[in-house]
Amino acid sequence: MEGHEELERPFDFRQCISIIKSTGEKAADLKELREVIARVSDDSIFHHTYQYFLKEHILEYTNDLAHWAGESLEERALAEQLSNIDPYSFGSIADLREALVGVIDSYLERFPEPRYALPGDEFFFNETVTFVFPVGVYAKNLAEFLLALRFVDSGSIYYHFYEARMRVPAGTDDFSRWVDEALGKRELAEKIRAIDPFMHNTEEIRAYIAGIVMEEVSRDMEKTGVLP
Repeated sequence: MEGHEELERPFDFRQCISIIKSTGEKAADLKELREVIARVSDDSIFHHTYQYFLKEHILEYTNDLAHWAGESLEERALAEQLSNIDPYSFGSIADLREALVGVIDSYLERFPEPRYALPGDEFFFNETVTFVFPVGVYAKNLAEFLLALRFVDSGSIYYHFYEARMRVPAGTDDFSRWVDEALGKRELAEKIRAIDPFMHNTEEIRAYIAGIVMEEVSRDMEKTGVLP
């Protein structure tokens, strides 16, 4: 039965690429940052939060706003607060925007005279046009999935593990959903879902998933008498 399900529903690896365009908006301090966040487009908020892990930034932060506050303004306490905001926990960009503004407002109440960024180091608000396309790689079973996972572009890992949280019900990812629903491997799916997306970059996510999938493949081989 499991083999039939694999053939019926192979995993179709897809990839996303983003083309960045400027909004023309920038901020030199926290007050300006707050003002621009309140009015800038949803696409810009999405780019600087949801798409942070597509950029392979420093893992101390979880969005561009926190990164700038911590690195350019040296406002470490605010950077930590902004990093604690999980964009995938909000039902809309409007709700996320409100949370970002609220954190900055609260910080400015306590520290009304924030630092200024050096000339040229202001926060530049951008948007992205994102394209999603198939890469022609399919997996009909767990062994094929493991092989493909090791070689697809990091943009594919981002699309299926991070971006999927906005598409897949219950905020899960494409990988664990397929492993669960197509292969019937609930325990393995739970292990993938348990990975904290904000504690790893895309390459670490790839390596971690590959590791636990390899263990599962090896167990399957041992059960069937085939040496791994």
